[in-house]
Amino acid sequence: MSLGPREGARVSGSPITARPKHAERPAGQAPTMGALAARYGQGARPSEVVDEVLRRIAAWGDDRIWIGRVPEAALRARAGALDRVQREGGAARLPLFGIPFAVKDNIDVAGLPTTAGCPDFAYVPEMSATAARRLEAAGAILVGKTNLDQFATGLVGVRSPYGAPRNPFDPAYIPGGSSSGSAVAVAAGLVAFALGTDTAGSGRVPAGFNNVVGLKPSIGLVSAAGVVPACRSLDCVSIFALTVEDGLRALRALAGPDDADPFSRAAPAGFALDAAFVPRVFDFAVPRAADLRFFGNADYERLFEAAVARLEAVGGRRHDIDFAPFAQAAEILYSDAGVAERVAAVGDFIRDKPDSVLPVTRAIIERGRGASAAEVYRARERLAALRAQALAAIADVDALVVPTAGTIYRADEVARDPIALNGNLGVYTNFVNPMDMAALAVPSGFTDAGLPFGISLIAPAFHEPMLAGIARAFERAAALPLGATGARAEAHSAPAASHAAGCPSYDVAVFGAHMSGEPLNGALRASGARLLGACRTAARYRLYDLGGAPARPGLVRAETGGGAIAGELWRLSAAAFAQLTVSVKPPLAIGPVELDDGSSVAGFVCDAGAVGAARDITRFGGWRAARAAG
Repeated sequence: MSLGPREGARVSGSPITARPKHAERPAGQAPTMGALAARYGQGARPSEVVDEVLRRIAAWGDDRIWIGRVPEAALRARAGALDRVQREGGAARLPLFGIPFAVKDNIDVAGLPTTAGCPDFAYVPEMSATAARRLEAAGAILVGKTNLDQFATGLVGVRSPYGAPRNPFDPAYIPGGSSSGSAVAVAAGLVAFALGTDTAGSGRVPAGFNNVVGLKPSIGLVSAAGVVPACRSLDCVSIFALTVEDGLRALRALAGPDDADPFSRAAPAGFALDAAFVPRVFDFAVPRAADLRFFGNADYERLFEAAVARLEAVGGRRHDIDFAPFAQAAEILYSDAGVAERVAAVGDFIRDKPDSVLPVTRAIIERGRGASAAEVYRARERLAALRAQALAAIADVDALVVPTAGTIYRADEVARDPIALNGNLGVYTNFVNPMDMAALAVPSGFTDAGLPFGISLIAPAFHEPMLAGIARAFERAAALPLGATGARAEAHSAPAASHAAGCPSYDVAVFGAHMSGEPLNGALRASGARLLGACRTAARYRLYDLGGAPARPGLVRAETGGGAIAGELWRLSAAAFAQLTVSVKPPLAIGPVELDDGSSVAGFVCDAGAVGAARDITRFGGWRAARAAG
């Protein structure tokens, strides 16, 4: 059985600029948010951009991407209203001003039918979903509603009575699901970004198969009010974009609690979607070689190893872990007990109108009727135990890195074996939502046959900024074309390294008694802090021996005559950072420290007016060297 590219195909060590086989556009026209914002700054108007969107859609042809489109007159009226905002100087107040987007057709849009991929289920909502309303309030322009695996049940993208959206790299291959239309619309450059939904990987597998970014937020970070549920307690509104930064821009507009969604929740203290965050050093886990499954696809296996090497090249430190807890949790999601929540969502409709539902969709969801309440609760208990094991396995890393999918299939292969092959695609995705994690799928390369491959970065809930920081560094190193457009990202300066992670963790530089082997290091480790490695200040600090018990140094920024001081960099949770900050006694405090790479980090500093007659030990270059010299 063919499992992807031709058997024995060699994977090139350099990126391949793949082109869609059934349609092409000139390179350089990909509508990234950054490119569009720059054009608006130069005087372009939303009405002009809408004209271009309509031309691109017409040129791309009938790819079964769309189930419903905003009528052209309404689309032009929306653009005209934004033209007026621009003329009146109000564009700067709208963070997504004039950005075209699409939504998966299980997300309500007022006045347009919501079908969830089932014509007989269709209804016309009076109010748009919270996510759609927030995007339009931020200035974005809704273009239409996209195709999907029926009732968001599937990872293949071909389970739709509206036909299957074509994979733009090779129409013989599946586009991935269930958010197939949204991913293809972004890959084709028809819109700048699109919303999907993700319960078991529907916001990530299509990203991997279409060479785009797929951002699966933490459960409850983005409101799911107005979304037809698959598993309401696990569903997430996801984002497809051409770049990591575009995904974050959309998330900033979407994120926030919503009383209309009972599973909505506020982010914890310390969470901020910081666009400037780039990790100076990070640790990542990968499944042990024995745990990795590529289903015979040697190309994907080699591309994954190349991706791991690229992560190491941009500052990552690899740790191999036991993947068993994650794999076992993935299997539970599509067990009879795991599917039971899908029965709660759409089971009544399927019972009343069984012939309105595709046979494969009906067969999967109907299995949930056989699960007893006791089986459901036992499955949840098992998931809780597996989650504890999984979190312990990644406690000392910043992200788990896996292939977004272990292989890709031809559409005819899926037609012959729709359930088993679909299950194979969820090996690296199904566990994420039940374990309450965030995930970010990013493009990683192409096979010689021109098929995309991607990886996913995964971490506990509300660590999206950390994932995005790592992904940005990876994205710049990969330097791949954007989607299927043939275009590449617009030139931009790389953001400076930062140690304010923007998620529930902080990096802190220590220069004395808290360093490894020193008297107060035990307290630091007891708080759960993790050593990132050695660091050194910029050459503009002085170090003083303050004495005391235990003896401590004082780091003071010097206007002249300073030197570089050696220390260590530690990563703390937000709670541990707060506890450390309030525990520090004068003349010491936690304040900004400039490191020798130009970045700024929180660290132990001293009040310059308090050093008095303390011995200046700057010449030794650090606390340990000064103590060794006596």
